[in-house]
Amino acid sequence: MQAQEVLRQLRIPELDDVRQYVRGFPTLMGMGAFAAITTYWYATRPKALKPPCDLGMQSVEISGGEHARRSILNSSEENMTHYHNDARTMYEVFQRGLRVSNNGPCLGSRKPNQPYEWLSYKEVSDRAENLGSALLHKGHSHTGDKYIGIFAQNRPEWTISELACYTYSMVAVPLYDTLGTEAIDYIIDRAAISTVICDVPDKARMILDCVSGKTRVKRIILMEAFDSDLVTRGQESGIEVLSLKEFEALGKANHQKPVPPKPDDLALICFTSGTTGNPKGAMLSHGNVISNTAAFIKVTEGALKPNHKDVLISFLPLAHMFERVVESVILICGARIGYFQGDIRLLMDDLKMLQPTVFPVVPRLLNRMFDKIFGQANTPLKRWLLDFAFRRKEAELKNGVVRQDSMWDKLIFKKVQASLGGRVRLMITGAAPVSPTILTFLRAALGCQFYEGYGQTECTAGCTLSMPGDWTAGHVGAPLPCNIVKLVDVAEMNYLAANGEGEVCVKGPNVFQGYLKDPERTAEAIDSDGWLHTGDIGKWLPNGTLKIIDRKKHIFKLAQGEYIAPEKIETIYNRSDPVAQIFVHGDSLQACLVGIVVPDPDFLPIWAKKKGIEGSYSELCNNKDVKKAILEDIMALGKEAGLKSFEQVRDIALHQEMFSVQNGLLTPTLKAKRAELRNHFREQIDELYARVKM
Repeated sequence: MQAQEVLRQLRIPELDDVRQYVRGFPTLMGMGAFAAITTYWYATRPKALKPPCDLGMQSVEISGGEHARRSILNSSEENMTHYHNDARTMYEVFQRGLRVSNNGPCLGSRKPNQPYEWLSYKEVSDRAENLGSALLHKGHSHTGDKYIGIFAQNRPEWTISELACYTYSMVAVPLYDTLGTEAIDYIIDRAAISTVICDVPDKARMILDCVSGKTRVKRIILMEAFDSDLVTRGQESGIEVLSLKEFEALGKANHQKPVPPKPDDLALICFTSGTTGNPKGAMLSHGNVISNTAAFIKVTEGALKPNHKDVLISFLPLAHMFERVVESVILICGARIGYFQGDIRLLMDDLKMLQPTVFPVVPRLLNRMFDKIFGQANTPLKRWLLDFAFRRKEAELKNGVVRQDSMWDKLIFKKVQASLGGRVRLMITGAAPVSPTILTFLRAALGCQFYEGYGQTECTAGCTLSMPGDWTAGHVGAPLPCNIVKLVDVAEMNYLAANGEGEVCVKGPNVFQGYLKDPERTAEAIDSDGWLHTGDIGKWLPNGTLKIIDRKKHIFKLAQGEYIAPEKIETIYNRSDPVAQIFVHGDSLQACLVGIVVPDPDFLPIWAKKKGIEGSYSELCNNKDVKKAILEDIMALGKEAGLKSFEQVRDIALHQEMFSVQNGLLTPTLKAKRAELRNHFREQIDELYARVKM
């Protein structure tokens, strides 16, 4: 069929320009439709958008002849501490937002099937002052009892409670239920928390369970309605249970003048749950958070600087610093934050209603989005069309072009963009590695500026970030302007700084103040020269970006003395289509590695069918041929990635239940609890080694 006939039958108004273009070139008249469209696209595509600067970095000589790398965006040798002179603390961030927004909408929430309702910046400020005044009235102060627990899902009251702390130079201590009662009890004790602000009665009961028979906690403040039984139970434990509404009224009647913090004052104690031992309370100052906020604004200022018209969807946990820093970026420019309903299953509905412009995500969500898009391309033709459109958009990305108005957007990607509300212009991902394939595809499909960052709580949130205009994947960007980065030798793993490889170390105003009441673990994290040792192994790429290639913390030796980094191997094996999760095990008493694999319940039946094996998920997991095929697949990936023979697993066992926070095999931040995994699968591991030795 001729190009014009196909285009006519498509009946898409946006293709009028293509039809006109084809008419002007007789040689195109007999071409296939997609060939004609492609020719038009190449002839009319927009000019390449260049990065605001080179990706190269300044080399900084430091003590001992070492060299670190600094962002090219730094105008001086000093690391960036702030972006706005009138916003150097979290309290000042909000006050600036109040001014530049002209008291516009600030925090929004919604009930099921209802539109968003908004609190203005002044309403939020007034409520924060009332809540803070009530805390002071009850005996809290910035010099004494200053740690306030916040135990809630993302919602306006979370931010109001946090701002109440900042308004009077107190310190917010986020809690989250996946920590478990034992860890929450430890945190309350370690931080000497006497007031906890909760969202729902169940969390208040959890606090009461933790502190029963103890006297630390004096009051629990509840955001939502509760019954008299909870009050009675609190009284029996000597704990006052109050509603947030009546507590704010108490503060309004006893209003206190704000006591603004200084940049060096503590803002948050963010407890991170490690894979072993008790949680560590990372102490973060106002200056820490502001420097990280400022660095993100600086990176994006030449391309997509956030402004007062932006809208953020808030659903990633506010108990973690990634979301906290993103929200600071929004508040500092007087923009809006809309909170999800609290149920991740309703997130897509919230997105359609809110129509956000800023959308922070984590790799788990990106994986689901990717799977959903490809799941809808359920015929060979649809899959071919999707791939064809992606290749065209990918070609634009390689030239620095990011847009949502190309022909391929209108034909293929419009629906997926609409599913996010249709207005997203900035996305950012971090917290865990993301597949380069998935990131590149979604950058093309969503047509917005999509940044990937790297960091940890101990450097507030981020220490590197993608640069605008560089939409290549497989790295975590260049150093942020708030810090310098160096790589140090890890000789036992053969990573040498002279070769551009080594442990990632960070120094700058975003590096935390240490762990609360834990000088020993603080000294392990920050050396005497002020460098934060991340435990991650990085590699400098030729374009000046950093690639995370390994993890130092969990290395071990095999019987022959070879060092093994299991997380590196797991990352490679996880690229296997049928693999959802994998745990690679080895120790110094064994000569080889073995693995526990959780197959993907959605993909395994499809994958196995292609190999002529059918059955239910359970049947497939117990099928020796399936296990053999998966083992062959992951070993092929390992070989392709350059794993040495001793780094490859010799055998695997298939397990049907996902590793999760609930079954104790993952931390709340979804990191593997390696000791628990080893103990949980001890029987299977022993059987695997017995079989290998036969």
